[in-house]
Amino acid sequence: MPDVDKNKKSEIKIKILKDGPYLVSGRIPLSEMIIISRGNCNEYHQGRRFPLQEKYSLCRCGQTKKSPYCDGSHVKAGFVGKETASRADYANRAELLEGPNLDLLDDDRCAYVRFCQRGEGNAWELTENSNDPNLRQEAIKAACECPSGRLVVLEKDGTPIEPDFEPSIEILQDNPLDISGPIYVKGNIPIESEDGFTYEVRNRLALCRCGKSCNKPFCDASHVAAEYHDRV
Repeated sequence: MPDVDKNKKSEIKIKILKDGPYLVSGRIPLSEMIIISRGNCNEYHQGRRFPLQEKYSLCRCGQTKKSPYCDGSHVKAGFVGKETASRADYANRAELLEGPNLDLLDDDRCAYVRFCQRGEGNAWELTENSNDPNLRQEAIKAACECPSGRLVVLEKDGTPIEPDFEPSIEILQDNPLDISGPIYVKGNIPIESEDGFTYEVRNRLALCRCGKSCNKPFCDASHVAAEYHDRV
């Protein structure tokens, strides 16, 4: 379990600085997670663990030479980090797919890390065939391992099925595509806009760190087309 000081949970947040980095506070554990391909599925493997700090700044422009931390490169690069993402809650953005033994919500906010693809089909196909107990479990995995929070599976009574995450942040590296991925934010960490607005608090979400997203501050998979690498 990540080393989080329970007495400081009220201070935990990520503040977006205007045309600058993400300012992280509250001793939130930071590590690197490596995406690897095993058979027909992707898996997470533990990468580097970074020192636990009360506060730190994470690069948002994609130009830093000290990844994942900000080194001030956004100033020289003239980075424009204008937030363009919808501020509507997930339930108001997502569409519902009804299956026989599970339902699936999908808000189309994709980071293209492909955990929705399983050996027996994708999350949507698996939901439609969730009367099969094995496929039901695969549908749950396909949704719950999605870092962007795009997919949420529901019991038929509407109860969401979510992994139990403590607050933590993971820097994703996508080995199958040989690129660097987004910032995976886990465990209901508040994200505060540059203007003081707090986005809906969610168990899983992915923040852009290549600087190219058209849905800032969230990842929209632009790092794939940009072939973004955080190590130069």
